[in-house]
Amino acid sequence: MRIQKKTENVFDASKMHVGIVRARFNEEITDALLKNAQTALAEYGVKEKNITVIAVPGSVEIPFALQVLAKTKKYDCLIALGSVIRGETPHFDYVCKMAQEGVLRVSLDFHIPIGFGLITANTPAQATARIDFGRDAALAALKLANIKI
Repeated sequence: MRIQKKTENVFDASKMHVGIVRARFNEEITDALLKNAQTALAEYGVKEKNITVIAVPGSVEIPFALQVLAKTKKYDCLIALGSVIRGETPHFDYVCKMAQEGVLRVSLDFHIPIGFGLITANTPAQATARIDFGRDAALAALKLANIKI
């Protein structure tokens, strides 16, 4: 169980446009991630009409879809949601590395905040226990998009 200090600064995100890319692989988990992200966005005032959700086959495809959204310059922030569960082969390691590095590259190349909600777990039970990452990723993206300099 994670204990998080409640120090969130609440701000109005009602004018923000948010793009979400969700992997369909491990769909029961990624659906829950998406619902948690959407709930968090709504709590901060993001209008449903200002949220675009794209589903991709798996986590490796997340960076490409994020790049497509980032190129439009229509979004204040993006959110990446996926779930990779370790199997019997090293495939897990390659998928995680490709997804993580791709998300980082899109964020830095396009100067756009991306909330990273990619669960990497050894078992489905561990992944299910971490579905709050959808909320965490949404809040991270909103807060980064709200940085004022």
